Amino acid sequence: MIATSPVIWLFWAALSRRVDVLMDVILHIGAHRTGTTTFQTYMRDNNAGMAARNIGFWGPRRTRSGLFSGLLPGAAAAKGRNLERRAVGRIKMQCQQAENAGITHLVISDENMIGSVRSNLRATALYPAAGERMARFGQAFQDLKVKVFMSIRGQDRYWASALGYGITRGRPIPDSHALEVLACGRRSWRDLISDVACALPNAQISVLPFESYGGQPDAQLAKMTDGSAPRVSARGWYNATPKLPELRAIVEKRGLDSSALAGEGRWQPFNRAQVISLREAYLDDLFWLHAGADGLATIIEETGAGITGKNPAAAPNFRGQQDEHQERALG
Repeated sequence: MIATSPVIWLFWAALSRRVDVLMDVILHIGAHRTGTTTFQTYMRDNNAGMAARNIGFWGPRRTRSGLFSGLLPGAAAAKGRNLERRAVGRIKMQCQQAENAGITHLVISDENMIGSVRSNLRATALYPAAGERMARFGQAFQDLKVKVFMSIRGQDRYWASALGYGITRGRPIPDSHALEVLACGRRSWRDLISDVACALPNAQISVLPFESYGGQPDAQLAKMTDGSAPRVSARGWYNATPKLPELRAIVEKRGLDSSALAGEGRWQPFNRAQVISLREAYLDDLFWLHAGADGLATIIEETGAGITGKNPAAAPNFRGQQDEHQERALG
């Protein structure tokens, strides 16, 4: 059995009793396909601007390189080691180091905290294990000042983007039955938000609709930190779903039939009735958020001084008529 240093145990115990925390820990948890890669790239490109504002940033390059290792269930733990406990201690220690360095806002952005696109497609549901996953992160950030920011998106556009992403990763083109299952799915963004709120009962949860904040990482950061944000690389666009010609080329390269990918612009795999059903589900989510979300979360649609974002307008029911860029910032 491997002994643990008494110094580490004392350090961990001291952290668990702290009540004078000055640093905000901001968990940016996705969802996927809502501009998370764009936001993370923007944050990396603005190291100097972040430092001047006392903002720290941990993105996937850090969180997936050992920081979160052991926190979530995985391979069997090594004999004599509690990997989850070690992960919690490691995260607490590094948060303390960030605060000691003068960081007032630590932004931790990793959409895989709530799950993955692959698991969503496999389960045909929005992040079914998010509650359990976030409860484990809750242990790591216990007794810290935690704020959660998440983005949501119209379900018809979210699933179309997720399916297109899946094709680029080797998944087949979905058939009509698979699309109908997604269109009739009962799990909504409201369910995801409720799960996160249950897992992190002391966290303040804010929701930034993709239709208002997509492609505006500086506006997102300003809301997260209640301050100004640098404009370097503020209008980049990364990891967007490929348009139809590129998707067809990917499928044909595998020697498969791409005839189901008709059109020239952005892929919309759902038929008109399915699109309407998915949009109605999203409007229900937005109505719930605007009505107070049962006190669990706050929706933020204001993208500038005195400017309030609008609810997403009904987009044309044509395939390939708009690209990823045109959907953002309706406000």
